[in-house]
Amino acid sequence: MTPKTAIPVKIYRTKDTSISDILKEAVTNTNLRGKKRIFIKPNLSHPEYLPGVVTDPELTSELIGLLRNQNSEVIVGESNGFNYPCWTAFNKTGMQKAVEKAGGTVINLSEDKIVEVKFGSSTSVKRLFLPKTLMDANAVIDLPLMKTHEFMTYSGAIKNLFGCIPSNKRIYLHPYLPEVFYHLYTLFKPALTIMDARTGIEGNGPTKGKPVHMNLMLTSTDALALDIIATKIMKLNWKNTYLTYIARKTGLQENHIKEEGVPVSTIAHYFEPPRIDLPVKAQIIIYQHEYLTKMLFCSLDIVRLFQKITLTYRGKPAKET
Repeated sequence: MTPKTAIPVKIYRTKDTSISDILKEAVTNTNLRGKKRIFIKPNLSHPEYLPGVVTDPELTSELIGLLRNQNSEVIVGESNGFNYPCWTAFNKTGMQKAVEKAGGTVINLSEDKIVEVKFGSSTSVKRLFLPKTLMDANAVIDLPLMKTHEFMTYSGAIKNLFGCIPSNKRIYLHPYLPEVFYHLYTLFKPALTIMDARTGIEGNGPTKGKPVHMNLMLTSTDALALDIIATKIMKLNWKNTYLTYIARKTGLQENHIKEEGVPVSTIAHYFEPPRIDLPVKAQIIIYQHEYLTKMLFCSLDIVRLFQKITLTYRGKPAKET
């Protein structure tokens, strides 16, 4: 649906505006007061804290403190990864400690009650099984990072919502990701998206790429609008990514977005795209087919073997995950 008014996306230089002031302004300008339950989705795509790869626990803690001044309950949630349980990431990144210090609670969405959401027979994805805690939340806040992605070119706010699917076998949904992302975006409707772009990731992100020091923060009430502006900052063509599917489905166009704060033209920086070598090509082909994906990624042992083969091919020492 085409928006009636322009959607603002505000860009901050963190050397000019403190993180505290950015968070206060974002919360103040978003209608979050009086919500009974607010759910925050961080990015915990690695079991240990790495700037640009994992959401900053201290930033999350400060945000919770602001929200707790106005609301009764703030929950931070993530699901189990294919390689490691969510609790490992909560512990090793320091996220659980930071959340509880601020008066929030953490939840492993993979252990939550499940709600079946049906989409009808006209779509490839007929249903999704989603966490009840998240579905019952009065507002969702998305805390993504600015990254490239070796299989999808770009990873940002909407891609971060993929971790809300509680099954660690969500990898089986890869053949249908644009449609899955569209459903998650429209179901959860993040009331506020805050992208920490102090450090971005280029190359073969989202976890193995190279850090890029951008010293930026982006905020918006619309995750798709923010993602489009983020790709422009990274000098990526968003129309060549899954974002174009979601924009087409929702009717959102670039001229519906209003840039605020620092102009994109003054900070745009070329992010090195992923290197599409043989292992990446192989996985891209596999992910295009549901049954092939299920067959080749049916167990953690097979995934670890593939990871070791990939590291050997790239001339890097294999590490246990």
